[in-house]
Amino acid sequence: MPELPEVETTVRGLRPALEGHRLVRAEARRADLRRPIPADLRQRLTGARVTGLARRAKYGLIETDRDDVLIFHLGMSGRWRIDPGEIGKHDHLVLETDEGRTLALCDPRRFGSLDLVRKEELPTFAAFQTLGPEPLGPELSGAYLARVLDGRTAPVKAMLLDQRIIAGLGNIYVCEALHMSGIAPSTPAGRIARARLDRLAVAIRTVLEAAIAAGGSSLRDYVRPDGELGYFAKQWRVYGREGESCHCGATVVRTVDGGRSTFSCPKCQN
Repeated sequence: MPELPEVETTVRGLRPALEGHRLVRAEARRADLRRPIPADLRQRLTGARVTGLARRAKYGLIETDRDDVLIFHLGMSGRWRIDPGEIGKHDHLVLETDEGRTLALCDPRRFGSLDLVRKEELPTFAAFQTLGPEPLGPELSGAYLARVLDGRTAPVKAMLLDQRIIAGLGNIYVCEALHMSGIAPSTPAGRIARARLDRLAVAIRTVLEAAIAAGGSSLRDYVRPDGELGYFAKQWRVYGREGESCHCGATVVRTVDGGRSTFSCPKCQN
C-alpha cells in the first residue's frame, strides 16, 4: 500500500501539471471505488481552477477556486498517470486541463477513494477527525511522544501505526525509524526513556524525508506520476531484509503480528 512518502511524491508530481490550471474535463468513469464517487463530481470540477495541492496523512488534496477540495486515497494499488498514451480500463477518473494535459487516476484493485468536500468542511471530514499530528510537522517531538505514550503498555510499533497518535505512518517507515533509533518494536511504549523518544522523533522525520527525496518505495503497482519508480527500497535498513546482514553484522529477523510483518535487528534494537 502506498504510504506517506508515496502520497507526498504523488502530490509533488501532480503539482506542475495541475496547479494554476483550469479543468476543462473531469470524468469519473465508474460510480464507485472503495465507496461511491460523488455523483456531482463532473459538475463541480469542470471549469474550476486548481489553486493548490496538499497532503494530509495518506490522502492527497486538490483544491479549487470554487472552494471544493478533491480528496484522493490511493488504496492498495492506486496511482496517477500524467499524459498517458491511452486511457485504460482501470483509469477511473480522468482530468484534462486548459493546457492540454491529461491526468488519470488508475486503481486496478479499487481500494482507493475519491471525495469532494467544501474547504471549510475539511476539519470535519470523517477520515480526518481523529488523525494525530503530521510526522513532518512541528508538533512531532520527543516531548509529544512522551506525553501521548505515557502509561501505554502496547508495543511501540503498534502505537506508531495508530493514526490517532501520528498521522500517516505505515509499516515500512515505522520499521525503519525504530531501527534507526535503536528501539525494539515490541518495547512497551510507555517504558521508553525520554532521550530515546527524542531520537525516535528525529528518526521518523529523517526516514520520511529520505524516502520522499528518493521518490518513495515502489511496491506492487505503485510508481510515481511521471512513470518513474521510487528508489527508497534500495536504502532500506531492515524492511524486507529478513536473513540479511544488518550494518552491525547481526542478521535481520522478521516476526508477524496480526498478519503484519515486522523487520528488526536483535543486536541494534533493544
